Amino acid sequence: MTHATTQIPDDSRAKRNVAVLVLAQAILGAQMPMIFVVGGLAGKQLASNICWATLPISLIIFGSMTTAPWLSPLMQSHGRRFGFYIGAIAGAFGAAVAAYGLYIGSFAVLLIGSYFTGIYMSAQGFYRFAATDSASDSFKPKAISYVMAGGLLSALLGPQLNKIVDGYSVIPFLGTYVAVVALNLIGMFLFLALDLPKGTRGQPKVAGPEPRTRGQLLSDPNIIVAIIVGLVAYSLMNLVMTSTPLAVVGCGYELDNANNIVSAHVLAMFAPSFFTGHLIVRFGVRTIMAIGLVILGAAGIAALLGVNFADADQPSLVSFYTALILLGLGWNFGFIGATTLLTSSHAAHERGVVQGLNDMIVFGSVMAASLASGGLMNCSGGAPMEGWTAVNIAMAPFIVLAAGALVWLSVKSRRAA
Repeated sequence: MTHATTQIPDDSRAKRNVAVLVLAQAILGAQMPMIFVVGGLAGKQLASNICWATLPISLIIFGSMTTAPWLSPLMQSHGRRFGFYIGAIAGAFGAAVAAYGLYIGSFAVLLIGSYFTGIYMSAQGFYRFAATDSASDSFKPKAISYVMAGGLLSALLGPQLNKIVDGYSVIPFLGTYVAVVALNLIGMFLFLALDLPKGTRGQPKVAGPEPRTRGQLLSDPNIIVAIIVGLVAYSLMNLVMTSTPLAVVGCGYELDNANNIVSAHVLAMFAPSFFTGHLIVRFGVRTIMAIGLVILGAAGIAALLGVNFADADQPSLVSFYTALILLGLGWNFGFIGATTLLTSSHAAHERGVVQGLNDMIVFGSVMAASLASGGLMNCSGGAPMEGWTAVNIAMAPFIVLAAGALVWLSVKSRRAA
């Protein structure tokens, strides 16, 4: 009598790649909280109309949105490492251009630099997908989660580095962009240690099914719901986070307070990643996404309560901390859950198209949110508190949209079963 044995997949290669990507997320990724803290403030300093203060952030998102459709197929044909090098070089160049814009006092040049930073942001977004390229199905949710956890270190490094370089120059915020140039040039050497599948360029075509068209992909219920939940989680996080430094400083607090609040927020975004993958394996991806949406709603409520119970037109720092920590936690569950659902909904030969399409749609929505953030914060009332209120009320319909999409997928899945 023979007994069947369960073969345990060997994920040693995947774990090595995850370790490299975690470091990349920590070191290169530190530039994103740095720029997101000062970008709106630099824009407010240079823009002729304060309603456009967050336009530098919007150009970063626009750069990411327009990069994803060509960068993802490029990485499929030339390999992930090639795309990651492009991202780091673009990040260094963009920061240098933005620094020059601050030096000469040109808002337009600052925006050009911000666009190139968006190319880096798009490449960083593919770190989470690269973690799954050599992973077994059972390790994929954990691989995504661990790589996202690298943002925990970037949350500590970025805002604190902002404080160190704040006095680098008499020109406000110039030190931040100079430091970002260095982070990209140093961090890009990490990619030499990656051991990922090679690109398809120059390899003989393997017989098999053709990739689905974009229309067919968007008719797949799992893919469309993954995109909807991902874009809602990321857009709402960006909507509120972009406004936060403007709200904090506008309500009479110091820039250091804004740095600390954003640091706490980014910690909340990435610290849960150490166990999010395990929770997805145990409770299911749809349950974790739903919990994420509930927490995002709680973040908006906390911010509004802070305004309603504020003393002398100044919400307490506690209300800012509470809202931004909840915002980060909700984003973590919603976005990692959506990424996991997406990676389990397409074949390997569809990777370039699906992941590029997903990030184009997600970051297109995030760009709209960052544009709306500046308008709502600066142009929807006479005081920062009124703008902060408008920003958080705007979250509600999008949470309802994502919740409805999850309910629809659950009902459809039960009927199919």
